[in-house]
Amino acid sequence: MTEYGYRRSLEPAGLDLTRDRVDVWATRLDFDPQRVKHLAGLLSPDEQARAARFRFAVHRRRFIVARGVLRTLLGRYTNAAPESVRLKYSPAGKPSPDPDHGLRFNLSHSHELALYAIAYEREVGVDLEYMRPLEDIERLAAGTFSARENAVWRQLPDAQKQEGFFNCWTRKEAYIKALGQGLSYPLDQFDVSLKPGEPARLLSVTGTPQEVTRWTFQAFNPGENYVAALVVEGQGWYMRRWQYDDPFKDVRRA
Repeated sequence: MTEYGYRRSLEPAGLDLTRDRVDVWATRLDFDPQRVKHLAGLLSPDEQARAARFRFAVHRRRFIVARGVLRTLLGRYTNAAPESVRLKYSPAGKPSPDPDHGLRFNLSHSHELALYAIAYEREVGVDLEYMRPLEDIERLAAGTFSARENAVWRQLPDAQKQEGFFNCWTRKEAYIKALGQGLSYPLDQFDVSLKPGEPARLLSVTGTPQEVTRWTFQAFNPGENYVAALVVEGQGWYMRRWQYDDPFKDVRRA
């Protein structure tokens, strides 16, 4: 992806984290069979069992690469072998390292791209979507967005409705993932910005107005036809963006 400019070796010293940094990694998922086999060997037994249950090979490959790269990255941050990284899961299913070393992370993948957000002592959520035409977009918006969001979305010009829909979708998903609540959290009980060109923001949360200042939102485009949202607990941080290319070699940094 051309937005990532220069090449840098994957040295643990370059991947230190403090509370004022949030690292966001992107990786393609269309690795060749040799690289997929390498990453499959890093997965835990339960992850390998999950991979085996996928009916279609393309979905199995995407899962293996996404989880294998995650283990590789967490191993670099914690100075551990990727295959030895242990994960624990919250009641809602959000994973974290065990022990966590203060690290918080979140993963999202769509089509042939995956994103990873890694932070230190800050909760974090990330969501990624591949923008494509949706035949039932009106029904999806009505059933997913809040009343305020639907009112704003319906007023958008037709040419902006697809982008506005995915802006809203990714920001809402990233927020509930940062909360660690999963899809049990009512999506119509909070409002996010969605207009194309408008800064990503949490506008209101029913019953807990202080939430608006607790979280920082950031939207970005990690690749052509992709839209993403990052949600981080607190203020006073900046994002470092990295591109993961090869499990045997190196990365590129934005």
